[in-house]
Amino acid sequence: MSSQLESAMEGLITVFHNYSGKEGDKFKLSKKELKELMQNELSSFLENPKDASVVDGIMHDLDENGDGEVDFPEFVTLVAALTVACNEFFCEDV
Repeated sequence: MSSQLESAMEGLITVFHNYSGKEGDKFKLSKKELKELMQNELSSFLENPKDASVVDGIMHDLDENGDGEVDFPEFVTLVAALTVACNEFFCEDV
């Protein structure tokens, strides 16, 4: 049986690969794939996941190597940043 953390890691990997490779490189998210992932998986954490400028800004911030796609390490950066922000928000209420 997996631990909570192992299950969370498996979930991150599964979610990424559920969206990556629908077009182009199967190990990267295109802008369209990133937008779909954000709308379906992160809509309650992002103010306007359907807004093209929001997606463009996030894509720009994540795409460290400038290839126009988001690979898994770049995706994990997004998830980590959102997790830190959520932790800070919920810790204020404690």
